[in-house]
Amino acid sequence: MTTVNLGIPSVRPQHASPSSHLRGERGFPSAARDELGNETLRGNLRHATTTIQSKRAGVVREVRDWQKLRNAGSALKWQVTDHLPELLEQLEESVTRAGGVVHWARDAEEAGEIVTKLALERGAEEVLKVKSMATQEIGLNEALAHAGIRAIESDLAELIVQLADDTPSHILVPAIHRNRAEIREIFLKAMPDLDPSITDEPSELAEAARRFLREKFLDMPGSVAVSGANFAVAETGTLVVVESEGNGRMCLTLPKTLISVVGIEKIVPTFEDLEVFLQLLPRSSTGERMNPYTTLFTGVHEGDGPEEFHLVLLDNGRSAVLEDPEGRSALHCIRCSACLNVCPVYARAGGHAYGSTYPGPIGAILSPQLTGTSGTDDPNSTLPYASSLCGACYDVCPVKINIPEILVHLRAKDVDRRRETRGEFHETWDVALKGAGKLMSSPKAYDLAVRSAKPLTSLLPGKNIGKLPGVIPLIPGWTDHRDLPSPEQSFRSWWDEREKKKAKGSADGEEQA
Repeated sequence: MTTVNLGIPSVRPQHASPSSHLRGERGFPSAARDELGNETLRGNLRHATTTIQSKRAGVVREVRDWQKLRNAGSALKWQVTDHLPELLEQLEESVTRAGGVVHWARDAEEAGEIVTKLALERGAEEVLKVKSMATQEIGLNEALAHAGIRAIESDLAELIVQLADDTPSHILVPAIHRNRAEIREIFLKAMPDLDPSITDEPSELAEAARRFLREKFLDMPGSVAVSGANFAVAETGTLVVVESEGNGRMCLTLPKTLISVVGIEKIVPTFEDLEVFLQLLPRSSTGERMNPYTTLFTGVHEGDGPEEFHLVLLDNGRSAVLEDPEGRSALHCIRCSACLNVCPVYARAGGHAYGSTYPGPIGAILSPQLTGTSGTDDPNSTLPYASSLCGACYDVCPVKINIPEILVHLRAKDVDRRRETRGEFHETWDVALKGAGKLMSSPKAYDLAVRSAKPLTSLLPGKNIGKLPGVIPLIPGWTDHRDLPSPEQSFRSWWDEREKKKAKGSADGEEQA
């Protein structure tokens, strides 16, 4: 299978709509440079990610067949990718049979219109939400606000971000860039009835958020809630939401109308398949054996839970990702955030530098494919380069997405595009790499360059190569940010000396004999 058009073979799948929160205003290098100057941010990230890494490593070691679980998760995701159209139709039939209503949304605008219309028809003035990256991706809060409906986040971290008029910077912990002193100030400004004597103790902050949200849960004109889903079971029409606080469960059970916005890639074929993912996800995300709250719901049931259930299946560029056989495995992501927690680039730059709802390594391969890239001025064209290619993300991914391989693939596509565009393939890097290719294809030229490196750098002061002047092409781009050691003896020179000593030793031995 090389292309997937979801039953419309004459129409090329479209990319995500421009209004989606998948593209920043600046490229990654420029945005990251600003974030690197934020010492508080880097400290918060370092503490949070290292703590999660340590917890994850501990619970993963407890599972003897962890690699087999990863293989199973990967195989199931490939099954979904290869049979997505059929599974989507099966999911629609299952949800409808269980009393739900299925809506299809091609892009962010269509999804926003569907949810807004449903909320207005039920007289909702406020809508409660359980954490959903899909709704953040499509800018649902803004679409609802335009219609006079206020969306209220029920997840604590999402609530912090919302009250601060901020954006999430992590898949699992959206407010990871905020410390508790900052959160206290945010609450004092946004919660008018809050006691000014509140401290920044986590228990007091959590209690303040709990009181604020409980009032919303008990007073909901129109009684509408919006959720996402971690998984959607095609066989039964069951949706699964995993969380750590319990607020999400209240969103899923208390309102009269529940609307779930779910990416089309979130499907699993059978109920039995959840066994694999409900072991992989909590260990990879929060470092727990299982999530504190795992909620499963199927359609509607009289006297139990919502009276209406609507499922909005969101494409918004996902079909375009499926078109690329080498890049489509980016859709296998189960949003665990393990790749962010081990990424040295994310740990220093933070999530906002990526400019997308999806930050970190997974965002670097997913966002450019969802939106497409229009040229060198497109901020998303820089994301595949936001990586050291160290491979740590691939090692921890619970469904074995080969992120480094896809990054290289997307870089190659970018270079090919620039090569075909007249005037673009003559940048400093292009000229330098072309010269490096010629140098390395000639053994004599390469040997001369290597042997000359030590004498030339010996003229520089100190043991390391410091910042070199900008008049030298390309090289200052490295030395501005790196302390490179001065080259020592080359391997070829060392080998020649070794052979000479060996020959001399043999000759001396013969003379003594």
